[in-house]
Amino acid sequence: MNLLKRIFKQTATLLAIGIFCVSCSHITPLATSPWKSIQLPTESNIQDLTFTGNPQHGWVVGSDAAILETNDGGKTWENRKLELDSDKYRFTSISFAGDEGWIVGEPAILLHTKDTGKTWERLALSAKLPGIPATVTALGKDSAEMTTDIGAIYATKDAGKNWKALVSGAVGVFRTISRSPEGKYIAVSAKGNFYSIWSPGQDSWEPHNRNSSRRVSNMGFANDGRLWMLARGGQLQFSNPATPDAWENEVFPGQKTNLGLLDLAYRTPGEVWVSGGGGDLLVSTDNGKTWLKDAAVEDVPSNLYKILFFSADRGFIIGQRGILLEYQGVA
Repeated sequence: MNLLKRIFKQTATLLAIGIFCVSCSHITPLATSPWKSIQLPTESNIQDLTFTGNPQHGWVVGSDAAILETNDGGKTWENRKLELDSDKYRFTSISFAGDEGWIVGEPAILLHTKDTGKTWERLALSAKLPGIPATVTALGKDSAEMTTDIGAIYATKDAGKNWKALVSGAVGVFRTISRSPEGKYIAVSAKGNFYSIWSPGQDSWEPHNRNSSRRVSNMGFANDGRLWMLARGGQLQFSNPATPDAWENEVFPGQKTNLGLLDLAYRTPGEVWVSGGGGDLLVSTDNGKTWLKDAAVEDVPSNLYKILFFSADRGFIIGQRGILLEYQGVA
């Protein structure tokens, strides 16, 4: 009886693998990959990447107080050392507006520079700060916004000496948070069972239930003002711009067998990229209607967590353990 059970289990497993492979065969591959893999001189997990006012001068930050600098637009990177009390900080966000930049991380830390990163000053944070700094956005001279890991939002206009709370109550622990160019925020709850939206001028977050039984993994703002949502099982949805809280039909860019879509970003108004676990990378050139798979990137031994485009011809994807993908365009 035990032998029959083992045979049945093995047969079912092989059948599932066969079904998976058949479904994968329907994903049309890109003829040429526009991405180049870069191994940074670090094993730290990179969390964020940005550029100063000089498009050739950029920074990445990550775990173990990792901070690296490029002066050639991201082709090569060099480690930099900050004078801190510990190398156990996990820098989660970095942002520049011209020469002025900010870094936040955990345990709670806030760093500020006014000279493109030649020198960094550590700024004091209130012991009453609700949560730990999670993201920071440079907004101009002496101005920035900062969120914490429970959804508090603060703004400064005096280079971090004072911070004003923009929302009266926190949203709770979240898994992802995104900011639109207009200053709106959207946060996905830690369990992925609801999301919350905040707009400038509002006193509190607006909670929204997810629209299916699938756990939400990430959300953000599309170029045309819609929302996008990635959910478990490889599901992608866009909101309906004409009807609040209504969503268009779900699509599965990498087929339903995909369990790990992690981020989405636009390169141009009509070209959108989606990344995920196991080197999954897909692109749509018709605003999400049809999809192609970048099969060459599957060889990169990394989950692809974050996609950043700084212009139509300059972009990066953040992976694990110091892996970056740099957008090269298609020859």
